[in-house]
Amino acid sequence: MQNIPRNTLVVVADGVGARVFRNAGEGNALSLIQESTIKPADLQDDGPSGVRPPESTKQETDEATFAKQLAEHLYQGAHRGDYEHLILIADPQTLGQVRPLLHKEVKQRLLREPNKGLTSSPLKDIEAALS
Repeated sequence: MQNIPRNTLVVVADGVGARVFRNAGEGNALSLIQESTIKPADLQDDGPSGVRPPESTKQETDEATFAKQLAEHLYQGAHRGDYEHLILIADPQTLGQVRPLLHKEVKQRLLREPNKGLTSSPLKDIEAALS
């Protein structure tokens, strides 16, 4: 498995939120420290990216809107130079919604995209998934 450089941003997301970590480990050591959380904002005003099928539920639309907001948040951070490397961990549904919305500046920094639902998991489980 590829070494995770120090200061790599690790975002663990699902359709309703994300936890943001930073690798503080030296050398080959992985030591994640939680920096923040990202919560959906103004879901009704913002709306999802693209056209949603008419049979979409409110929850599905809200999750698609959060995926758009998460992609924008990652782009803004990349554009400001907040991170050089990124690992995005998300359940398959969320990853499938976020991936096409990622800007090339974000994609260039992306080291891995594990498709695992770990947003509510303890830190040790998240670190184990990256080992």
